[in-house]
Amino acid sequence: MTTRLAKFAIGQVVRHRVYPFRGVIFDVDPEFTNTEEYWLSIPANIRPHKEQPFYHLLAENDESAYVAYVSEQNLVPDETGEPVGHPQASLMFDSFREGHYTLRSRISH
Repeated sequence: MTTRLAKFAIGQVVRHRVYPFRGVIFDVDPEFTNTEEYWLSIPANIRPHKEQPFYHLLAENDESAYVAYVSEQNLVPDETGEPVGHPQASLMFDSFREGHYTLRSRISH
């Protein structure tokens, strides 16, 4: 079994490589841990492999804010330097500086 480090960090703002949304990472799984139903809901032609980190995001697009579960291969760093407008961001994170959020201390592992 090979140990692999996650490419992105908790508090980092990222965007989806294909779909028009961005978000802040609040948790990471070393590999896919969602349901098989969720896995099969991803269109087969863009379904990522399960053996990679998957990130939990407070995500937003032009229409709404939501929680997303995204594979590492489908994320890229967000270069805007702007905070996300997700209403739960202020509940999980203390501050935003230089494109990165800091977790509130009571939430840290």
